[in-house]
Amino acid sequence: MFLITSIIVFVVYFANVALGAFSNAAFLGDVGEMLVLFGASILFVAAILKKEADRKNKDSSEHSNGRNTDG
Repeated sequence: MFLITSIIVFVVYFANVALGAFSNAAFLGDVGEMLVLFGASILFVAAILKKEADRKNKDSSEHSNGRNTDG
């Protein structure tokens, strides 16, 4: 969920930059552009941390069930 939202927000940022570069029709100002990029970064970090937590929970449940896959 966070990763998809992060991608959508980054696409908005990229569209703004592309429109500003090619047709001088950017719809966000400097501050808006910074906030959109910051939001995309925060959502991306949240997605990565959630994925890491899920993996850690999965690994700990495998060890408690006696399924050690390390060899």
